[in-house]
Amino acid sequence: MLFDLDGTLVDSVYQHVLAWHEVLGRAGMELSVWKIHRRIGMSGGLFVNALLRETGLRLSAEDARRLRSQHADAFVRRMGDVRPLPGARDLLGRLTQLKVPWAIATSGSPATAGPAIAMLGVDPPAVITREDVARAKPDPDLFLAAADRLGVDILQSIVVGDSVWDLLAAQRARSLGVGVLSGGYGREELQQAGAYRVYDDPADLLVHLDEIGVRDAPS
Repeated sequence: MLFDLDGTLVDSVYQHVLAWHEVLGRAGMELSVWKIHRRIGMSGGLFVNALLRETGLRLSAEDARRLRSQHADAFVRRMGDVRPLPGARDLLGRLTQLKVPWAIATSGSPATAGPAIAMLGVDPPAVITREDVARAKPDPDLFLAAADRLGVDILQSIVVGDSVWDLLAAQRARSLGVGVLSGGYGREELQQAGAYRVYDDPADLLVHLDEIGVRDAPS
């Protein structure tokens, strides 16, 4: 199982939204919070490009890099408000107990992902961040790299994410996509993006693991 991080395992989507809102506002890009939220989950570069289309502004590659760095700083300042999502620790612990390989694949940087993963209190078998791949979501590179790091077949993997970008990437990787509502996207949106099943949050997914083919080993 290959997990997104923000909005999937940790309740951090709105901290990312507010961090981007702060940084973009300082740069003269006044965008509504809801428009920023709709792009969370994309890679930072694609995110900036998408929002520039909304404003009609142009930025150099260096300016875009600076915005991404400032966003990371603004997010880290908000880490005190971030918490693991209900059931996240138990879900990962259960998968480990069942010997189901799992990894975290996030469009975030090590600077933002590291503290969030530490909150989960687990030692992930593999972590892939934006710096490990050429392209991030909605490209499939993050999940392909995570499967490769685990030594598993991507075609036999399940991608769990909270955004349409996660599920589009899962489809492009030819993996089964499972959605969670804990990042703010609606059930129909996730289903239309390719989710085979949609659950409220990690706790709900844990209760229904058998529905996606994860079962106790026969005694």
